[in-house]
Formats: sequence, structure tokens, C-alpha cells
Amino acid sequence: MATHEHYYVPAQSKWPIIATLGMFVTVYGLATWFNDLKAARPDSHGPLIFFVGGLLLAYMLFGWFGAVIKESRAGLYSPQLDRSFRWGMSWFIFSEVMFFVAFFGALFYIRVVSAPGLAGEGSKGLSEMLWPNFEYVWPLLNNPDPKLFPPPKDVISPWGLPLLNTILLVSSSVTITIAHHALKKGHRGALKLWLAITVLLGIAFLGFQAEEYIHAYQELGLTLGSGIYGATFFMLTGFHGAHVTIGTIILFVMLMRIMKGHFDNEHQFGFEAASWYWHFVDVVWIGLFFFVYVL
Repeated sequence: MATHEHYYVPAQSKWPIIATLGMFVTVYGLATWFNDLKAARPDSHGPLIFFVGGLLLAYMLFGWFGAVIKESRAGLYSPQLDRSFRWGMSWFIFSEVMFFVAFFGALFYIRVVSAPGLAGEGSKGLSEMLWPNFEYVWPLLNNPDPKLFPPPKDVISPWGLPLLNTILLVSSSVTITIAHHALKKGHRGALKLWLAITVLLGIAFLGFQAEEYIHAYQELGLTLGSGIYGATFFMLTGFHGAHVTIGTIILFVMLMRIMKGHFDNEHQFGFEAASWYWHFVDVVWIGLFFFVYVL
């Protein structure tokens, strides 16, 4: 007799609508903020709109994931739905990979094609007329138009805070792997310890990155407005820092759930998905360290 697995279909939910509204308000606020910065408007409402959008997204995430946790704890999810979660998380991480591939692609295009072209490499023409004295050397400490985009005084050495942050994130990949193995073996004490260490490593990374940004802005003149090098530097490291922040929050939530007795060696996908995300964040940073700081 043919059988099929039961697939849980939740009731109608308000959370997708709130998620859509939160994303719209957040992006609108960010765009307003950036445009007002360009127009030098100190009375901009962009930051407030962005903050309201962020609160809406936080409310949505808290409520939606809370509902998912309740459904999971109630035993409503089948193995078929578990596979759906795994595929969904896999595609989500793939989309995040493509997100960073786009930024890395922009960085490589700038370094190999556009910036050398501005220096007159290949067919000299417009660049020879506009910037005859511009010489291309990466990182750019001499912009084609230094009056419009004041170049930074110097760049951040990779062998200081960036190297320390690399060690922290690589170590966190090890600690979360140990925590995962402890969960599979039912060692709750070791699980809590190593997961807590992972969260602390993530917080330490963010603290050192904030210190690096302060140093870049206040002492080196390396800002978003200091030319293409500053723009690519902060876009890549900034978006990665945002992902580390999200990942650290996710791991902290996992730690709180584990404190309440959630997860076992058979039901652990929430923790597993968090570990996948954290490993992805670590791999992206290794690429950033070499292609942004070292090379």
C-alpha cells in the first residue's frame, strides 16, 4: 500500500506582509540617508526611517522564528519538511554567495580594467586629456581627481587587526564544529561551553572591526568618500560585518534555546543551519583578507 509523509501546512500568517513592509522601509530609509549625505543635508530623516525599518524587521524575525520554534517543539514537522528546510537554507546561502561574488567581481573589474584604463593603459584618449599625470597603483592613494575625491593618507595594514580578526573567525569555525559534535553525542555541557566561546569570538571580531573603522576614518582619511578604494573597502568589509552581526545574534539565540533544553542528536536543524551560515561567513572573510587587505 502506497504511503506518503505528512506535510505540515501552517495557517495564514501576517509575518510575510510585515517582512515586506520592513524591507521596503529599511531600503527607502537607507537610500534617503545616502542621498542626503551626498546633498549635505544635516536634517535628513533617512536615519530615522532606516531605524524604523530595522525595528520592523527585528519584530518580524522575532515573531516569525518564534512561531517556527513553537511548531517544531510541538512535533508538527515531518522528515519531508526537514528536507525542505535544508534545501531552503542551502539556496539562501547560495544567494548570499552570489551577493558577495558580485562585490568581488566589481573589485576585480576595478583593479584589472577600469582603474588601469583611467591611467591611460591601452588606448590613451580621454584619460590622457583629463588626467595626464594619473598613475595607477593599487591601492589607490592618488585618485584621478583628488579635489573631488580626497585620497586616503594610507591603507590599513593586514598584519594588525585584520590578521587578528582572521585568527578569531577561523578559531570560531573550529569552536562551533566542536559544539556541533558535542550536540550529536549528547554532551550538553561541552555544547554550551563551545557555543558560548563562538559567540564571544564573534563579538570580539565586531569590536576589533569597529576599532579598525574608527582608525581608518579619524587617522587615515580612509572613508566611503575617499575614492574607489575606500568605497570597495567599506562595501565589502561592511556587508561582511553585517553578516557577522546577524550570525552572532543567530548563535546567541541558539545558545538560549540550548539553555532551555532544545535540540538533540535527532532534532537539530536549527543549530545546524546556524553553523552552516557561520562557516559561510568565515570563508568569505578569508577571501576578504587576501583580496582586500593583502593583495
